[in-house]
Amino acid sequence: MRIKVAGLCLAILLGAGVCVAQNEPAPAPAPAVAAAPAVKPVVRQPDNASVYCSGFVSDQQVPAEMQIISGEQSNYKITFTTGDYVYINRGQSQGIRMGDEFSVLRPVKDPISQVRWFKWQRKLLRAMGTPYEDEGRIRVVNVQAKTAVAQVVFACNSLQRGDIIRSFEPRPAPPYKEAEKFDHFAPKSGKNVGMVVTTSTFEPAAGRNDSIYVNLGSNQGVKVGDYFRVYRHQGSRQEIAPQTRDMQFRVYGFGGSKKRYDWDELPREVLGEGIVLHVTRNASTVLITYSSIEIYGGDYVELE
Repeated sequence: MRIKVAGLCLAILLGAGVCVAQNEPAPAPAPAVAAAPAVKPVVRQPDNASVYCSGFVSDQQVPAEMQIISGEQSNYKITFTTGDYVYINRGQSQGIRMGDEFSVLRPVKDPISQVRWFKWQRKLLRAMGTPYEDEGRIRVVNVQAKTAVAQVVFACNSLQRGDIIRSFEPRPAPPYKEAEKFDHFAPKSGKNVGMVVTTSTFEPAAGRNDSIYVNLGSNQGVKVGDYFRVYRHQGSRQEIAPQTRDMQFRVYGFGGSKKRYDWDELPREVLGEGIVLHVTRNASTVLITYSSIEIYGGDYVELE
């Protein structure tokens, strides 16, 4: 009798368990795993200062009618920089409006132009045109009848009275190519060949992140974003880098060569490369993106 009762109780308990199991809610479905967003490749390109402070050379004179004529605190300030207020010689009657932006530039000369770094430097630079230095950018904050007040929003150098202003035009920042692709022993490209005539600061030598002026421009098919390869020949008597004359083939006491090899009989020395940031008719501004050694005025360039 006890066994029957125990069996009956066990059956009731098992039945209750089944009922509870049947009444339990079904487990929630696992949340869907969101697909990882696609990783965009990082595009390396020149920064703002490199693009807007690199200067240019032009054989077409930039109109100088619009200028900075003064600025706040000009009783003791002779230069102006980011955040300062300057006065320009144009106002509402000449169409100036609030928010107008202008680039500021200045024609410049080599302060030691009597020094010639290589034989053809002066002649080439004259053919290219006038060097202009980028000084910065200003934005109009107050307009009066014949003058206006502008704030310096970006300065490459110190702005000053007499600097030329012209309507601001955005400049492209072309992408760099991969530095690993630089070929130290690259063969001749067969494209247009020019020279490093000078640097944007008129220094005799340049390296990575410096800007140089090259005597090839839009008339020779150059465009923004192109790459120039920089190289040098040995065996030339028109030396450009500072060194002992005929160092390449003879220095007494340190060995010598039985003959003097001309430039076209020796491998060329590939020094670096750079990207074109600005182009005029007969000149280009090139930012050096890679250099294995100093680059001098008089070194050769070729379009890659």
